[in-house]
Amino acid sequence: MSPQPTADAFGFVFDNSYARDLEGFYVTCHGAPVVAPEILRLNTALAVELGLNPAALNTPEGARILAGASVPTGAAPLAMAYAGHQFGGFSAQLGDGRAVLIGEVIDQNGLRRDIHLKGSGRTPFSRGGDGKAVLGPVLREYLMGEAMHALGIPTTRALAATATGELVRRDADLQPGAVLARVAASHLRVGTFQFFAARGETDRLRQLTDYAIARHDPDLIGQPDNALLFLRNTIKRQAKLLAGWMSVGFIHGVMNTDNMTISGETIDYGPCAFMDQYDPATVFSSIDRQGRYAYGNQPAIAQWNLARLAETLLDFIATDTEAAIRIATAEVGAFDEIFEAEWLGLMRAKLGLTTAAPEDDALVQGFLKALDGQGADFTNSFRALADVVRGQTGALRAQVTDPDSLSDWQEGWQARLACDGVAPDIRAEAMDARNPVYIPRNHLVEAALAAAASGDMAPFDQLLAVVAQPFAARAAFRHYAEPAPDSFGQYRTFCGT
Repeated sequence: MSPQPTADAFGFVFDNSYARDLEGFYVTCHGAPVVAPEILRLNTALAVELGLNPAALNTPEGARILAGASVPTGAAPLAMAYAGHQFGGFSAQLGDGRAVLIGEVIDQNGLRRDIHLKGSGRTPFSRGGDGKAVLGPVLREYLMGEAMHALGIPTTRALAATATGELVRRDADLQPGAVLARVAASHLRVGTFQFFAARGETDRLRQLTDYAIARHDPDLIGQPDNALLFLRNTIKRQAKLLAGWMSVGFIHGVMNTDNMTISGETIDYGPCAFMDQYDPATVFSSIDRQGRYAYGNQPAIAQWNLARLAETLLDFIATDTEAAIRIATAEVGAFDEIFEAEWLGLMRAKLGLTTAAPEDDALVQGFLKALDGQGADFTNSFRALADVVRGQTGALRAQVTDPDSLSDWQEGWQARLACDGVAPDIRAEAMDARNPVYIPRNHLVEAALAAAASGDMAPFDQLLAVVAQPFAARAAFRHYAEPAPDSFGQYRTFCGT
C-alpha cells in the first residue's frame, strides 16, 4: 500500500481526479503574476471544513496561492474545456477563460471538493479577454454564495476574496482587481458534455459520463443503464435546486448550459439578484434584453438545458436512435412533475401547512397572484404569514397597496390551516424557519460593494453577517429587512467580464 500524502503547511492534500482521469479534457495552465496580493476575506469556517489551515492561508504566501500566482504542493492547475448554449445560441468552444481549477481535496466529511480560482488571468480559452476579475463581482459572488448556503440551497462557495493590487479596465473605468477562490462538488457542466458531443467524440463522451457517475452517482457504477439513470438523477438535482432558489425569490440571470452544473449546485453568480416586489417577469441582468431568464421562466429554461444534456447521452441510452430519443424525451418531460412536487412541498411549508391536500397548489398560486401587481415584497409577504398565525391579522394586509385584494385568499388560507390541527405558536415557529427575514437586498449589496471599492469593508462584513443567519429576526438589523427606497430606481446587474 502506498503511503498517504501528508498535508503541506497550508493543509492542502490534493487528489486531482479530473487531471488524472480526463487527460485531453483540459489545458494545463497557471495563474498570472500578481502585483501585490492581499486576502481581503478568508472564509475560515469553510477552510476548516476543507481541512486547510486558515492561519497559514492568511499570510503573504497564502495570498499568492489564492490569487493564482503561486502553485501549492500537489496542485495541478488547469483550465477546463466546455461548450454551451448562451441565450439559446450554441458556442462549440467556451472553456475556463478566466479561471483555473488548481485541484481537488477531500474535505472533513469525506467529500471531494474542487478549489477553483476565478479571475486569475488569461487561459487558452480566454477568446481575447483579459482573464481577470474585479473586486465588485468577486465580493458579490462571495456574498451570494454564503447567503444561498445559509438558506439551505446547494451552491458553490467562496473560500477567499483576494485583491491583486492592480487596476483592471472595465469599459471606461479602472477597477481594483481581485480573484475569487471558490469551492464546488465539481465544475462539471452541461456544457462539458456538449463540448465533446459537438465534436462527435463518443469515446471521450463515454469517458466523461463514467467520470461524472463515479463522482456524483457512484451507486450507478457498473449498471448497464447507468447513463439513463445518471440523466434521471441530474434532472432530480436540478429540479430540487430550481425549486429551492425560486422559493426565496432568487433569479440567476444567466442560465446558459455552461452555467448549469451536474452536481446540482448554483454556479456563476454574475447578473443575479433576489426579487423585491413579486413579479414573475422580473429580470435584473443587463444582457437579458428579451427576458429569457426572467424569474418565472427559470423552470422551463432548466428543462431546456437538461434536454441539451440528454442529447449528448443518446448513444449510451439505447442502441436504436429513435428509441433513445423517446426514452430521453420522457425523462426530460418528467422534470415538470418533479419540479412541481419539490416546489409545492417548499411552498406548503412557507404557508405553514403540515399536511397535503389537493387544493394546496391553487392556494399557493392564489397567494402569488394576489401579490402580483400589488407592490408586495416577496420575502416580507411570506414572513408576515407567521405573524398572522400569531394573531396579528393585519400583518399581511400591510404588505400590499390594496389590502382588500387579499381578503378572500387569507380567509381560505386560514380555513385550510384549521384542517391541520397544529398549535399556532408551533406552526409560526416552523414558518419562521422556512421564510427568511434577511436576503442580500439589492440596494444593500450595491452599497456594500461601493464601500468596498473605496476601501471600506465594514458594510460588506455586516451584510455578510446578517445574511449568514437569515431566519432569526434581530431588532438591531431591522433596516436589512426593508425593501429598497424608491430613490434606488430600477436595478440592473452585470456579469463582471
